[in-house]
Amino acid sequence: MTRERRVRPIVRGAVLIFMASLAGCVDEKIVYRDGPNFAAPATAAASFLGYSDATSKATVCGSCHVSQQAKWKSTKHAGAFNTLEKSGQMQGFCQACHTVNNLGNIATDTSAGWRTTKDKRYHDVQCESCHGAGLQHVQTPARGQMLPSIKADTGRAITNGCSECHSGIHNPFTEEWRTSRHATSYTRAYNGATATAPEIPGGPRAACQSCHIGQKALESWGVNTNYVEKSQGQTNATAMGVTCAVCHDPHGSTNSKQLRFAVDSRDPDNNLCMKCHLRRAVPDFSSNYGIAPHSPQGPMLLGTAGWWPPGIAVDGDLVASHGTERNPKLCASCHVNRYDVTDKATGKFVQTVTGHRFKAIPCVDANGLPTSSQTCTITQRSFKSCAGSGCHTETTARTIMASAEADINFLAAALDVMLKDPKIPASDKLSGKVSTWRGSTFNYNLARHPGSEVHNPFLAKALLRASIAQMAKDYGLIPPPGLKLAPYDKLILARGN
Repeated sequence: MTRERRVRPIVRGAVLIFMASLAGCVDEKIVYRDGPNFAAPATAAASFLGYSDATSKATVCGSCHVSQQAKWKSTKHAGAFNTLEKSGQMQGFCQACHTVNNLGNIATDTSAGWRTTKDKRYHDVQCESCHGAGLQHVQTPARGQMLPSIKADTGRAITNGCSECHSGIHNPFTEEWRTSRHATSYTRAYNGATATAPEIPGGPRAACQSCHIGQKALESWGVNTNYVEKSQGQTNATAMGVTCAVCHDPHGSTNSKQLRFAVDSRDPDNNLCMKCHLRRAVPDFSSNYGIAPHSPQGPMLLGTAGWWPPGIAVDGDLVASHGTERNPKLCASCHVNRYDVTDKATGKFVQTVTGHRFKAIPCVDANGLPTSSQTCTITQRSFKSCAGSGCHTETTARTIMASAEADINFLAAALDVMLKDPKIPASDKLSGKVSTWRGSTFNYNLARHPGSEVHNPFLAKALLRASIAQMAKDYGLIPPPGLKLAPYDKLILARGN
């Protein structure tokens, strides 16, 4: 809190004389000015400060935290109350998520901020919505007083963070996220660690952490913002999954939806999804793991994945339409699809689907609402994400996927027969060996990897055909009958025929 300072005239005069004597030595003036005072919050506000000027959206916190204030003003949070007013849904339980109060932070008493004062200084989702009441920090500033949490509650109780508002039938972000692998990525990392792999004490392989543990992902991306769980993540008990704040920057971003990286970039280093979904898209012949792809979705989409047999020249990438400018949002176009579900019998609203299950073609019930179980046939899956792109109808997309899947399975089965042929030297299968068998095995696994039939069926089929041809040449094998194995010049390969 700033205080008015009074300087005695004789001292002020001495200061002016001293500054004048320096005028001949320097070309700039040093000016000190106290920051503006702000009105003390009402007792009923429970120490929440809110705006110092609601009209200009100047928060009290922003008087010192200037850069965060500037970024925040560009977010939807800064206009949350106005958005609610324009929606025509100005109800009490809606206002709670569009104002400063106990939601989103560690405060639990509902007698706080807007809820008890109805003062416009508490309009919008401000700094304190995540950091908590700021009066004590302003009076006696110290580091670590108002650290926010990046935890997205994985249980039924939602008592802190984004989940307190970004949930419910209209915005079930948290509920959907809980069912996704993002919510349990850290357990997959620990369970997947092996005794022979380089590990940290009690934790997963170091190479896995930056994608499977939320804290490590932020660290690897250079995010140095402080938060409650920052020093944790060394054990299964304290590691976190990919929570809201891992992908979204609460302070604001130049990317849409406050994303830390863009989703429309075709540069894997700058694409949010591909920051992790690009691991081992080409074989690593130095280990046994190297013939099994791991998160190859990005390069598969862009047409750069797989083992290219020697002697096959391809100019440029083999890219399906899903990886070109025709699909500007790339992964997000299909995997983050938002739509409303209505009851087919009554036409009444049932729930909004936010796409935060990250399933492109989820299993749905009779109304089109994703089900708890995601094991179903292709006819029980929703293809709304495909129809929403404007490229296909749901029926056409379902038919195309089934056809691509059948083609890939046919070619993969043929290659599998050749890979098991006893004529293949055992030495070609050893770890560390660069061989046609190991490269073709990688292509087989890549083509059968979940999603390859959609991410890039043309590339998957081309790699399978190329591998079959190379296996026949190098090992003297006869390809199974019924295969189309045209000469593999660059034109044929580029068409995926």
